[in-house]
Amino acid sequence: MADIQQDTLPVIRNLGDFDPRSGNRLERLVFNHRLPFMLCMLLVTVVLGYMALTRLELRPSFEKMIPQGHPYIQNYLDNRQSLRGLGNSLRVVVENTRGDIFDPAYLQTLRQINDELFLSQGVDRAWMKSLWSPAVRWTEVTEEGFQGGPVMPDAYQGSAADIQQLRQNIERANIVGSLVARDFTSSMLIVPLLDQASATGAGIDYHGFSKKLERLRQHYEAGGVYKLHVIGFAKLMGDLIDGLLQVMLFFALAVLTTLLIIYLYTRCVRSTLLVVLCSLTAVVWQLGIVAWLGYAIDPYSILVPFLIFAIGVSHAAQKMNGIMQDIGRGTHRQIAARYTFRRLFVAGVTALLADAVGFAVLMLIDIPVIKDLAITASIGVAVLIFTSLLLMPVALSYVGVGRKAAERALRIDLRAAEHRGFGKLWDLLDRFTERKWATGAVLVAALLGAGGFWLSLQLKIGDLDSGAPELHADSRYNRDNAYITGHYALSSDTFAVMIKTAPEGCLRYQTLVLADRLAWALQQNPQVQTTLSLTNAVRQITAGTYEGNPKLSSIQRNQDVLNYAAQQASVNAPELFNNDCSLMPVIAYLKDHKADTLDQVVAIAERFAQANSSEDRQFLLAAGSAGIEAATNIVVRKANRSMLLLVYLAVTLFCLITFRSWRATLVAVLPLMLTSILCEALMVMMGIGVKVATLPVIALGVGIGVDYALYLLSVQLHYQRQGLSLAQSYKNAVAFTGRVVGLVGITLAAGVVGWAWSPIKFQADMGILLTFMFLWNMLGALVLIPALSHFLLPASQARAPSPSPSSVEGLNLNSQKAECSSHV
Repeated sequence: MADIQQDTLPVIRNLGDFDPRSGNRLERLVFNHRLPFMLCMLLVTVVLGYMALTRLELRPSFEKMIPQGHPYIQNYLDNRQSLRGLGNSLRVVVENTRGDIFDPAYLQTLRQINDELFLSQGVDRAWMKSLWSPAVRWTEVTEEGFQGGPVMPDAYQGSAADIQQLRQNIERANIVGSLVARDFTSSMLIVPLLDQASATGAGIDYHGFSKKLERLRQHYEAGGVYKLHVIGFAKLMGDLIDGLLQVMLFFALAVLTTLLIIYLYTRCVRSTLLVVLCSLTAVVWQLGIVAWLGYAIDPYSILVPFLIFAIGVSHAAQKMNGIMQDIGRGTHRQIAARYTFRRLFVAGVTALLADAVGFAVLMLIDIPVIKDLAITASIGVAVLIFTSLLLMPVALSYVGVGRKAAERALRIDLRAAEHRGFGKLWDLLDRFTERKWATGAVLVAALLGAGGFWLSLQLKIGDLDSGAPELHADSRYNRDNAYITGHYALSSDTFAVMIKTAPEGCLRYQTLVLADRLAWALQQNPQVQTTLSLTNAVRQITAGTYEGNPKLSSIQRNQDVLNYAAQQASVNAPELFNNDCSLMPVIAYLKDHKADTLDQVVAIAERFAQANSSEDRQFLLAAGSAGIEAATNIVVRKANRSMLLLVYLAVTLFCLITFRSWRATLVAVLPLMLTSILCEALMVMMGIGVKVATLPVIALGVGIGVDYALYLLSVQLHYQRQGLSLAQSYKNAVAFTGRVVGLVGITLAAGVVGWAWSPIKFQADMGILLTFMFLWNMLGALVLIPALSHFLLPASQARAPSPSPSSVEGLNLNSQKAECSSHV
């Protein structure tokens, strides 16, 4: 390539021969004041590192997981004081492995567990339920009228008579299958949680609460007689945080993998360490700023530091590669750093701005945890402008690269120019600029896109498995959930429709009839186990009033009868309506919370609400764990396409600004679109639904993938606009930035593939998806960019208005090989 005619930056060996007034204003500001700049960067790193260590918290929140702007959630939040137990609650099952619940020792153990949980911070004690709760009552009809009392006898002392009385009370209270297992080997404690601890007013420490549950488990399981099974949001968050502490090992593994791969590529210890240190500095800055602004890390935003490190490595490696090439040609290291800054700063800033906008688009999703993720990721990307684009070249201007490493890089270039070594790979990639190979590549991509799109149409919104899909199927949490599902008739997946009326309105005959009809409509769905509402209690109490006559197990028109039934229900089932009887829930217990189940139940409830809501009564969706998840699925479904559309609009805009050509923009964006389609197809094949944990992944993949296209295509267009052929321009681009695209793609994939063994399933899924996207974006850039360029960017079209000259100013890439070889 010695015969390439182009604008070149001269090889200057002596610093005194270089004009420090050259370059743009930013370059002069940074490089002419290197020592103050480095001291300032060091000071900022120390301060932000201290803030990250002292202020950063892992703080998950139930409310941050739900779309607070959605009508369902607003209805729930407006009425949650009247809906205790239908939001954030915990279920603790105590199993007797050597007998049943009627063992006095078991009941004493249950009492101790009940008391410890009752006194825990953050527990809504008034609505806690267990065999030892006075709110759990029995009722029966006798010749003298209604009789009732707490299920646990008031004078319980553990005698045989007390046990027999308890057995009778359990049967009369009809709690077998809800609070007592059907085989009588275990019983359940339902523990509603407050949004804030009652004593301190602070949010619940879910990790601390989960640790307390584990201490309870270890203490009471020590003898091997009893087992505790715990499910609920608090336990799930605790398990996720425990898993995240293990995930830190994967971060260390990613750093070591990056060090190894980049060293094998450069064989230069100092530049390899600098690439990794600058990327880690970005992570420290990001975490420090997040802590300073008062944000916290949660299980869903923990991937952001990984991504910031990955993007930082991508940009820092490009700078290192450019400087290494110039030093290999004999240029002084400080001058080489300035040359690389001139060539790649604008392309790097454009890529980072595209990343930042891609992340910022996530803020439009009305789920606080995703908004926080978007903010922390955008902060991290902004930080990379200072660490990877400014700090990296300035630091390299001090330390340079090893002479042997630079000469080795130059020998690799010479071998490539002679069609040896990497040259064989470059020659293979260069074939995609020819019509035959380009046509084949585009056709294969089109077929993959069509097949992937067809498969992606089957992509589901929400969970596809029972239990907690954030964890593996064999996790302790999911084993506990399977036990509870198998031994209890009522699941923890509750979907509640709220009926809002004027005070005392829920006792009106028409209201109760409509509530009964809604319950019947929900029961027709095979995924609904049963329903519960005030109408159940009214029917039972009315029949009991008339000597248990089953013919009168109905809703009477007589208001006095209804008032008496409600009075009795307020004692035995106060959760079925609020104090002034202006709100009553119709609760459906679902077999699972899979996406299809929730869609079916929501459709039934929506149709009924639209047909029967009036000024006197409103049917409001939705409360309960399944109701909240249904609202979340609706928001995710709406955001999924709009988010991708906005991400691609942002990426397209930045590409248009950079390339000044709609054809070049298509060349850059089409491979990214193919990757997104294939990623959705992969999610279908892996049985992964789109939900809060996975929604950001595709957007993040697009943001990172555009870096490859910007670095590769900007150099290719520069050469084409200098008059070179497409084949020669692409070969030069691959030799300069393209091989680093391959290096970074492999490095990033190797760094995240280890996530597949994470104890957290959704992170394992993300690791697989991100590995796929990193590798496929790399292949798309290296194969589809030349193939698409053949059709969209022939020589006549490539001479369109040039992008900002500073982004490729004075590229002297791989030129003057004869002179270069003399320095080896």
